[in-house]
Amino acid sequence: MTITKIPAGRMRGNFVQGFGVEILYPGLSLTADDSGIGPIGRIDRAQVQPGHLIGMHPHKDDEILTYIRGGEMLHRDTVGNGKTLDKTHFMMMNAGHTFQHEELMLGNSSVRALQIFLRPNARDLEPMVQFHDFIDASSENEWRLIAGPKQAPLTVRSDIQVFDARVSEGTQLSLPAAADPRTAFLLYVFDGAIDFGDVTITTGESAFTRSLDHQLTARAGSDVVLFAFDPKAEVFHGGMFSGNQKRVG
Repeated sequence: MTITKIPAGRMRGNFVQGFGVEILYPGLSLTADDSGIGPIGRIDRAQVQPGHLIGMHPHKDDEILTYIRGGEMLHRDTVGNGKTLDKTHFMMMNAGHTFQHEELMLGNSSVRALQIFLRPNARDLEPMVQFHDFIDASSENEWRLIAGPKQAPLTVRSDIQVFDARVSEGTQLSLPAAADPRTAFLLYVFDGAIDFGDVTITTGESAFTRSLDHQLTARAGSDVVLFAFDPKAEVFHGGMFSGNQKRVG
C-alpha cells in the first residue's frame, strides 16, 4: 500500500521571535470532506518564549495531549489542577462537556511542544485531566506507548494509540504490530528527517499509510510521534478544536 506525504501546517506567529504555532489539519491532504483523519483532529507544533501566559480559555469535546520536547510550563485549570509539565511530565486533558485551562511558560528557555487534539468517541463526556511522569525524556530507538483507550499511561476516550520514539541517525525502525487489520498509521516528525517507505518527511511533516510493511530510517537524529488508529472509528466530529472544520456532525 502507498504512503501519502502530508506537508507541514500553517504557521501563526514566528518561531524565531519566540511565539509561533504551526497548525496541521492532516485530513486536508487525504479527503475533501474532513479536516482531520478519524480520531485525529488537529496537531499544533508550538514554540513559546518563557514568561508568556496563555490565558484561561475553554475547550469542549476535545481530548488534548500535551507533548513537550523543550522547556517547561505551569498548567492550571478549572477542575483544580496546578502542575508543572516538561519533557518527562505529560498531560492529557479530556475536556468533555465543559473545561478551561491556562499555561504559563517557566524557566529561561522557550517551550517546544505539541498540542495534539484527538476526537472523543462521544460528545458531552465528563471532563477530567490526567498526568503521567515518565522516567526518561525519550524512548531511544523503540516505540513508547503514551496514550490509548486502555492499558496506556494516559487514557484517551477514542480508538487510537499514540507512540513516540527518538530515532538515532541511520537507525531503522518497524511500525508496531497492529492487532486490528483496520489499523492505519500517521507518522509525524517533531524534529529531524525520516525516510519512510519511498517518501522523506522532515520537521513538521507527516505521512499516512494503511500498511505495516513500511519501515522508517532516520537521516538524522529525530523525534517522531506515531498514531495507530481505525480511520473509520466512531468519533464526535464537533469538538471545539478537534472537530471537522469543513462539516460538523
